[in-house]
This record gives sequence, structure tokens and C-alpha cells, in this order.
Amino acid sequence: MKLRSLTAAVALALFTLPATAQTSFPPGVDLAGMDRAVAPGDDFFAYANGGWEKTAEIPADRSSWGTSAQLVEKTTAEVSELVKTAQTAKPGTEARKVGDYYTAFMDAARLEQLGLKPLRPALARIAAIKDKAGLAAEFGRELRTDVDPINNTNFRTDHLFGLFVEQGLHSPGVYAPYLLQGGLGMPDREYYLADTPRMAKLREAYRAHLTKLFTLMGRKDAAAAAQRVFDLETAIARVHAPRGESEDIQKADNRWARAAFATKAPGLDWTGFFAAAGLAARPEFYVWHPKATAGEAALVASQPLAAWKDYLALRQVEHHAAVLPKAFDDEHFAFFGQVLSGTPQQQVRWKRAVNATSGGIGQGVGKLYVAKYFPPASKRAVEAMVKDLVAAFDKRIDGLDWMAPATKAEAKKKLSTLKVGVGYPDRWVDYSALKVSPAEALANQDRAEAFDYRRSLAKFGHPVDRSEWAMNPQLVNAVNLPVKNALNFPAAILQAPKFNPAAPTAVNCGDIGAIIGHEISHSFDDQGAQFDSQGRLRNWWTPADFSHFQASGKALAEQFSAYRPFPDLALKGEQELSENIADIAGLNASYDAYRLANGGKEGPSAQGLTGDQQFFLAFAQAWRSKYREAQLRQQVITDGHAPAPWRALTVRNMDAWYQAFPVKPGDKLYLAPKDRVRVW
Repeated sequence: MKLRSLTAAVALALFTLPATAQTSFPPGVDLAGMDRAVAPGDDFFAYANGGWEKTAEIPADRSSWGTSAQLVEKTTAEVSELVKTAQTAKPGTEARKVGDYYTAFMDAARLEQLGLKPLRPALARIAAIKDKAGLAAEFGRELRTDVDPINNTNFRTDHLFGLFVEQGLHSPGVYAPYLLQGGLGMPDREYYLADTPRMAKLREAYRAHLTKLFTLMGRKDAAAAAQRVFDLETAIARVHAPRGESEDIQKADNRWARAAFATKAPGLDWTGFFAAAGLAARPEFYVWHPKATAGEAALVASQPLAAWKDYLALRQVEHHAAVLPKAFDDEHFAFFGQVLSGTPQQQVRWKRAVNATSGGIGQGVGKLYVAKYFPPASKRAVEAMVKDLVAAFDKRIDGLDWMAPATKAEAKKKLSTLKVGVGYPDRWVDYSALKVSPAEALANQDRAEAFDYRRSLAKFGHPVDRSEWAMNPQLVNAVNLPVKNALNFPAAILQAPKFNPAAPTAVNCGDIGAIIGHEISHSFDDQGAQFDSQGRLRNWWTPADFSHFQASGKALAEQFSAYRPFPDLALKGEQELSENIADIAGLNASYDAYRLANGGKEGPSAQGLTGDQQFFLAFAQAWRSKYREAQLRQQVITDGHAPAPWRALTVRNMDAWYQAFPVKPGDKLYLAPKDRVRVW
């Protein structure tokens, strides 16, 4: 299969960027950022980024810093100008709603003046709960759809359960509701249960944080109320499934009839819960965490009503802290920003206002963003690159000597049916029914969340829309949606330095090409490979092929589990396996595409580097990152991605990397050919 030239695709991508942005990310490999005193075979991340590491400082308002973070900062500044302009748009237009959302969030003086008044109705509703039936109704009323377990995004922790509405695991074309565990204030069960001095110290800090919040709420029994909430959350943590289990799709395949919840998970008035949540008509649910669902329902019955009411009131304050008086906002940051993530300084309010507006009316902001920063030519260019990467992956399937023809045929069928979204969605969300006021920041947040929830519920009974986006165009990220067999590449990631039209093909393939390949490869990672071309959870592998695939995954998990960011903390190879498989497969596919774009040969030399050296250095520099210790520890514990410096070491599984530098036996990163993990 002949691939079109990636060089031609890159040449089309003439992004409309400010002059300052054009010069801030020079094309090619960052030679000054390297440390040539380090042997590439001993520490390839340091070889590629050591010079940058020695001088780069993490900004005071960030918990980490690197290439992607720089792009986020640039995009945030661009979006800020767009939303400020939208403040004077014609009243009633979508653009004006964007501007009004931003205006309300920025009016700190009004938030101070209002105090807790905007939250009083919710707090009064909670205070009026008289029994466990009323408690169940409140849990249902507050159910929201902002969790996505399949893509390893963090589960929402401030509601007892989370809802995910997506195509059913066994019913292509039909939307189904997924119910997930929730209820924790801290990021993960380990923060409550791990028996280490560091976690014990964090728990003490969290109790102090809860006490401070209750004090700010005017509670005279603040310390006692904080202890009740902490004890309740600890009990919830004990019944939670661990992160690794949450990412096992087979353990999530639990279909419960609505009527069966009362016997499978007694303790919660499920009839009242589903009625309040607008789910009374749903006949069946996927219960992602059956033990946790049963455990949390039992806690509703066993724990005192007063403790639950304290918990609900506290969660309301915590969730809305950014749109409450400064004392609440500062206290929220003091714990979650400073203590948990190690960030010294909170972001200036305009940055947080941009993020809040993107969260509340995301595609409205996205429409403004792509109109200025992502012209049609850029979309066509990246679509061409995606097509080339898909073709490269297809050729890799042909070349797998361990895979049976029947399995290859199914894999190629799945690849051919990928639905790829580039830049922005085919159809934008209609926000005409969303009310936004320039004077009601807290109400805007609540209305936006309720609007998204109603949009999710409205999907039931309609055909699955594979073109629907899971990310906003202004987000520096990308995603694979395995149930839909679809990909999203938001506009904000498709610009320099990730994709620079002036850079050599080798550099673009090592950076954005590897990202595109990564997302394609997610359809064939340890989770994605369990879905067929229609998004149905089905084993389409021969037993021998799947056994080989699982053995490769096990070897990769062991490889990453051997990395230790700290003496007392190693990476979690099983937890990160999906992402690490996608990194390896995506990098291989992008390397093939780069080579084929050069007639099957190595690309031209530039900057004193061979084509292959440029490719691998671009990949390592794409993962350029520094972390504050607290943030790095949190990522290792909670994230499905390995921290960036270790993702750069994916190269040690590719034969071409050994030849490019070269890397020899005795080097610290050297792997014998038989030990190099080869997945796709």
C-alpha cells in the first residue's frame, strides 16, 4: 500500500498563529535543550532534554511544566482574548453566553458580596432531608455525567455515583447507562487507606482542610463535623475498587436490571434515586463497580443520616469553591493545589475563568477558537496525516508473523471502520436552551452541568452518533473512544510545537505523528483490542494470538513497573498498560509512515542529525516535563499514563533506536532483542 507523502500534508498546515507564537517554537530538534554529556543508551530522556531540565523552572502556578504545558499556556492566552471579545457580542447570541459566563466568573467583588447566598437553596434542601428516602433522592438529583472510565479519566469524586452514557458493550448503535463508584474527596482510595507516613500526613492535612471549610460555613462543631465526613469517606474508600480493577473492561461488564438493584445493592432507595436522576425509564444499567455499588448502598443504610447531610453540604461547598468568596476558594487551593499537588501559587483568576468557561460552554468556546486558529487547510492536512498513519498501521498488521489470518482480517476490518474527528466536531452542540447570566457565576456552573446531564439523558432511544466529540477543540489533548471505535484530535494540539509546518517530516512524525499513532493504537491496546469493529465487546482473536498478545502486555507491564521515580514508589505497569501499549504501537506506526514518506529510506539529515535521530529525539522532546514531587506521586498513584520522562523510554523497545545512536550492550537502557516488547 503506497502512502501519500507526509511532507505534502505538513506543508498544508499553515496555522493562523500570532507572530510571537510562530517564533516561540522553532522548527526541528531543540539542540540547546539536549545534554550530550549523557549517553543516549543510559538515559535517553536526559540526553534529549537534560539541557532544558537544568534551566527550566516550573511556574509558581503549575504543578508540572513542559512542552505540552507551554502549549496549554499559549492556547489559554488565545482563548482569553476570544472570550473577552465575546463579552460585547450581541445579547442572546451563543458568543455572548460565552462572554457572560466569563464575566460572571471574573466578578470576584460580587462573589464576595453574595457570600454563601447562591448556595443557600442547595444547603437548605440538604438540611431539610428527614430520612434515608430523602437522602436517596438527593443523591439522584446530584448525579452527573462527567466520567469516562474507558478512557482512564478521573472519576468524579464529589458525588456518590457517576453516570456515563455511551454505546452498550454488547449493543452497537444503542446508548446505555453506566453507573460508577464515586464519593471521595481525595483523588483515590489509597489516600485514605495506604499505611505510609506520607499518606498519614496527607490525611491529617485533609481533616484540617475539612475543619476549615466547616468553620467558614459557620459551623460551631466544625472539627466534629469534619471528622464525621472523613470517617464516612474512609468507609467509602474501603469499598471502592482499586484503580487497576477499574480499568479492566471485563470486570465492568455487569448488566443489572433496574429492579435488581434492591437485592444486589440493598440499603439505598434505588427507586427514589433513579426517579430523581431521571433514569426511572431505563430498564438496565452497566454497573462498572458492582462491589463498590453494593458497598456504598450499604453505607447509606448503616451510616447516620446526620453524617451524610454533613457530607452533602461539604461536597456542595467544595464543588463550588471557585465561585464562592475568596476564603473558600483559597482554602480549596491550599489543600488540593498546595498540599496534594505541591503548587505554590494559585493561577490568576483570568486563567481559571477561561478554564471554567471552557468547562461550562465548551463547544461555544471551541467554535470561536477554530474560527480564528484552525483554518480548513489545517484540518485537511492533519486528516491526510491520520490517513497515512492508519495505512502504516494496516501494513504493520500485514507483517505480524505471530498473528493468524483470521485475526488479521478482524483487526484490519476494525482499522478500516475508525471514525476520525480532526480539529472540531461535524455538528456543534446547540446551547440555545442554556441560560447564562453575567451576574450568576454559581448558577451558571449548575445550569451548565445540568444542561450537559440532560443532553446525555436525551441520547436514550436515539441511534449512537459516532461523530460526537468527547473533547473540546481548545483542549491540548487527544482521545480514542473504543466503544465507538472513534478518535478525536482537538485543534489545540494540532499546532507548533506538536505539529510545525516548517519542521522536517522526521520531526513531525516523531511528535504529532506518534500522538496520532498512539490514539489509533488505543483501538488495539489491552482494553481496545477486546472491542470489534462495531464497538461490541467481543473476543475476535484466536486463542493462540490472544495468548501471545497478553504475554507481550505482561512483559511491558513488568518493564514499566521496574522504573522507580522515588525509592519508595514504583510505576504501576498494569495500571498504565493501555497507554504504554499505545505508545509502542503508535511510535512504530509513525516510524513506518516517516520511512515510507521518504521512499522507504531514512529521511534527510538536518541540524547535524540523521533522519532517524531527529525522529527519536522529537519523540523524547515531546515528553519534555518536570514535576513537583507531590504531583508526580499523585500521578503515579492515580493516573493510567506513565509520567512523561518514562514514556520517552518507549524507544528502547525499537530496533531502529539502537541503530540510530547507537546503543550497545552495557548501556543502562539496553535490552537484548529477545527482551524488546513487540506488540503491533
